[in-house]
Amino acid sequence: MNQTEEWIEREGYVDAAPEQGRSEAVSVEIYDQVYHLRGTDPQYIQQLATLVDQKMRAVAAQGSTVDSLRVAVLACLNITDELMLLRERNEELAGVASETQTTQESSQQTMRTLAGMLDELLDAELDSVPIRRAG
Repeated sequence: MNQTEEWIEREGYVDAAPEQGRSEAVSVEIYDQVYHLRGTDPQYIQQLATLVDQKMRAVAAQGSTVDSLRVAVLACLNITDELMLLRERNEELAGVASETQTTQESSQQTMRTLAGMLDELLDAELDSVPIRRAG
């Protein structure tokens, strides 16, 4: 086990999988290196490893570097760029959702006010209409 693998396992870096539960060991291959990781969801860890491997291979295919550390850093920058763009988009969507909710609440308040005014007008109209009795 190399230093990176030891650090990942010791720090439980991938252990932040979405589910709580028992930690399981899983071996993954990233850029022709095998890593032994622990986490609660081995399938999720494998998906992460596959994504990192794909990004590293895409970076390596575009450049001329064979230094795996440089490839890893460039892949990390690409993944981080995607993350930042998704966070930005998420914030935009959260803002739109908030505006929509505010508009909806405002519309509901306006409808309640108009319904109240209509009730008052109808009550006043009914009070002023003389009652005729058949007879």
